[in-house]
Amino acid sequence: MSELALFLVRFGFMAVLWIFIFSIIGVIRADLFGQRVVGKATERSVPQVLSTPIIPAAPSGAVSVVSSSAGRSSSIATRLVIVEGEHTGKELPLSGRELHIGRAPNSDLVIDDEYASTQHAKLVLMNEDWLIQDLNSTNGTYLAGARVGTPAVVKLNTPVKIGKTVFELRA
Repeated sequence: MSELALFLVRFGFMAVLWIFIFSIIGVIRADLFGQRVVGKATERSVPQVLSTPIIPAAPSGAVSVVSSSAGRSSSIATRLVIVEGEHTGKELPLSGRELHIGRAPNSDLVIDDEYASTQHAKLVLMNEDWLIQDLNSTNGTYLAGARVGTPAVVKLNTPVKIGKTVFELRA
């Protein structure tokens, strides 16, 4: 094999190796510091149970609907109840337009779980329906046992699972 061919093979191998290393760093950075998925990033003040009402940007992609045994729309939901996990029985009022969920201390619902990402998911009130949106989390968000890929409508009493925590929207 000529020296030029050997040099090109070595150079190509090093380029692929560095691309792989930078992609790993990008994934770790997104998991540690979070990554916004929906259009504009919304500014939020000091962490509270719920921040002041914010009108969210329209979600990109289609919205899927998962049916529930209750059959009613979640727009009449007034609270979020944790039914499984570390904080079983905890309730949060749904008085705002958004609810951020994750390990980050500035999340509205902080889930202290190694299977939850820093900024894992968010609930958004849009057109009188609550939508769950996964924020490119590592382990995913599950609505009624199905992994959420695009924003999905959450009906009353439908289980939403993030890591080891399961919660439902209730009236």
